[in-house]
Amino acid sequence: MITTVLLASAAVFSWKLLGYLLPKKLYNEKTRNIADKITVALLAALVGIQGFVTSGAITFDSRIPALLIAALLLFFRAPFIVVVIVAAAVAAVLRSLGF
Repeated sequence: MITTVLLASAAVFSWKLLGYLLPKKLYNEKTRNIADKITVALLAALVGIQGFVTSGAITFDSRIPALLIAALLLFFRAPFIVVVIVAAAVAAVLRSLGF
């Protein structure tokens, strides 16, 4: 398992490094916009899967209110560390209450 994680990390790092080494003439504004949109879509998919799915089934538990609080704090431009701490605290309190 650790070997897989290390290999995947090396692959991601190499692609990131390759992106910095490419000359600007190889990509244009349209390519950059597509890459930005793909990044947002992948992050949204990750949040959806990690926030709403457990063991292959959709579940509603303490993660949902924590995600909503995090989104609200991000909307009001709270510092990221505050968002993480408050969302984790909300999830912990709800789990301790049995939700």
